[in-house]
Amino acid sequence: MIALVTGASRGIGKAIALKLARMNFHVILNFHSNKEKAEDVQKEIASLGGSSELLQFDVADINEVTTALENWKDNNSDSVIQVLVNNAGVTSDGLMVFMERENWTKVIDTNLNGFFNVTAQLLKDMVISKYGRIINIVSISGLKGTAGQTNYSASKGGIIAATKALAQEIGKKKITVNAVAPGFIVSDMTEGLPEKELKKMVPVNRFGQPEEVAELVGFLASDKASYITGEVININGGLYS
Repeated sequence: MIALVTGASRGIGKAIALKLARMNFHVILNFHSNKEKAEDVQKEIASLGGSSELLQFDVADINEVTTALENWKDNNSDSVIQVLVNNAGVTSDGLMVFMERENWTKVIDTNLNGFFNVTAQLLKDMVISKYGRIINIVSISGLKGTAGQTNYSASKGGIIAATKALAQEIGKKKITVNAVAPGFIVSDMTEGLPEKELKKMVPVNRFGQPEEVAELVGFLASDKASYITGEVININGGLYS
């Protein structure tokens, strides 16, 4: 079994890649620019006895995505990527009244258009093989909206709606499409946040760990989750459900 994880060089993406490797998936580690970090993840997978490879492209760039994935398919003509985890994402926070168009476009292009760019390249092969797992990493911001993150909330909300629609389109082909919506997770994206204060908002009184998100993703990637599709599953310590 082959899985592609976008944005796999750090944080939640790294934890997901390691989890899938432990589940005996061959993991394709996508990264945009930080090759050193991606290589570290590859070494860690190797130390677990797993297998992986690196695949560099910017999910926001349709030409890069198309070229990279078509080249991969040409070099692996007998293989199909059966599990896709759309994890790559960026933030560019600020109140909308002060937001520059470039801050809006950057987030939408990476998060929402990136979801389309990668998924569209792999979907036909999943349909032909009549099997697939598409797991989209979204956010609590895409469900309830977060002040100062209008762009990010819009991008993640768009993926949530697309998840529900796509699940209906391809369910008969034994392809499931689900979204995982983390709350406060210890990662680069939460590094600058006042954890001591914010955790008081969370019923379990702590931030989550990337490995906890990875466990949920691993389940959704497995055959055990074959009757779950079109769902948005919260993992936020009870902050918002």
